[in-house]
Formats: sequence, structure tokens, C-alpha cells
Amino acid sequence: MTTTRPEQPEASTPALQVSLFVTCLADLLRPSVAFASIKLLEQAGCEVTVPAAQTCCGQPAYNTGDYESSAPLARQLIKQFESADYVVVPSGSCAGMIHHHYPRLLDGEWREKALELAAKTFELTTFLNDIVRLRRGERPAITLPGVTYHDSCAGLRELGIKRQPRALLRELCDLEVTELPQSEVCCGFGGTFCAKMPEISGKMVNDKLTNALATEAQILAGGDLGCLLNIAGRAKRNGKAIEVRHIAELLAGDLDTPAIGQGKS
Repeated sequence: MTTTRPEQPEASTPALQVSLFVTCLADLLRPSVAFASIKLLEQAGCEVTVPAAQTCCGQPAYNTGDYESSAPLARQLIKQFESADYVVVPSGSCAGMIHHHYPRLLDGEWREKALELAAKTFELTTFLNDIVRLRRGERPAITLPGVTYHDSCAGLRELGIKRQPRALLRELCDLEVTELPQSEVCCGFGGTFCAKMPEISGKMVNDKLTNALATEAQILAGGDLGCLLNIAGRAKRNGKAIEVRHIAELLAGDLDTPAIGQGKS
């Protein structure tokens, strides 16, 4: 007698364990960015945790030369994320701080831990496009009006983020970005630069806004909230109608949240 063995279910691939570093600006001013990031990571098949005791990465103090204040913040962040498989950050600026500056800031055992954290930390669009390769699959494309894109200084120069957000907009939204003239030029935010050099910063953001309006795109997107808050604030003060949104919100299809600077977010 022939015995037929029942088919064995295929072993499922374990989900990637991802911890989200929310960042101060998302936490305090634009939580929709964090929720959109979680949605995208879960769509990519990741299991996402958000450590409750995470703090500022220490970048503002570090950039002003106050290493004594930034080092304890760096050590606290390392402790919060050292058990994570991957750390994803919806900010090129904060991810760049972890990647490039933690190993310079800390020494001894903490420097080794900083290097370990840097190796598993990724900016959001880099992780989605290059690591997990998020694809639309059977989901319909997210419908968006015209979009132009601001490449933030830290994301572009420290992490090489340029093609990733554009590739994701093409894949998930079937959209080609209307390129922003001088997209790689600083918007004038620069962390504490905008407070220390307001006249220069103001001229720079005026130029950025003028270039954005010249594209006739309805939405200006970007990957760093500091830049986006700066540009949105100038647009509101100048009475210019352009929506400013984080790339995570667009990719997640969150257009119900008011654009930055337009109502409660």
C-alpha cells in the first residue's frame, strides 16, 4: 500500500525586527511621519518596535561643539537600540549623526558600541528601497498630484540619499518627480545655523521656495523635517500655496493630515 505524506507548509521567513528611531521633530511636531514610517515598514513585512525611552540623538549640542552634553545623549540612544536587528530613522540628518559622528564623539567601549549601532542604522527611504526592496505588488498606485523634491544636505552628503526617494515614488505612486532647480542647495535651515545666521538663512530659504514654486508642483517633499519646517514656514509667511510634506507621508498615502504649516498635524 502506498502512503501519501501530507504536504508540509513552507517555513515562513522570519520577519525583520526593526526599531524605529522617531526623532525629536517627528515626536513633538509631526507624529504623522512616525505613523507613516511604521505603516511602510509593516507593508514591507517588518515587525516594528518603538523604544519608549529613546531621546534626542544629541545633534544640536554636537553641532555647536558642546560634546559634553551630546555624549550622554548618544550613550542613552545606543542603550535603547543596541538589541535591535535594524534601526530605521525617518531623517537623513539624525541617521547621519549616528553613522558618522557617534564614533567620533565616543571612545573606548562606547565607540565600539557606536560602530555597531551605525552598521545597522538606516535612513527610511534607504532601508525601504535598498534593504527590504519595498514594492507595490498588487496594491493600486497611490494617486498624487505633481511632486518636487528637496534633497537635504545631511541625507545627500553624509548618506548619499538621492535616488531612493525618487525610486519609491515611482514604484509606489507611479510618479516621476518634477525636479527642483538647485535641489542639492541648502534650504538655509542647517540646525542652529538658521538661528545664528538668520539673514543668510532667510535669503537661502527664499531662493529654495522660489525654485519650488517655479516647478508648478503642488507638493514639495523631502526626508528631513527640519528642512521641511523651514520651507513651509517661509511659504506660509510669504502667502505662497505649496504643500510641504515628508516623503513617508506620501509613500504611505497619508494626504488627510494637513500639510506642514497648514493646521494641526
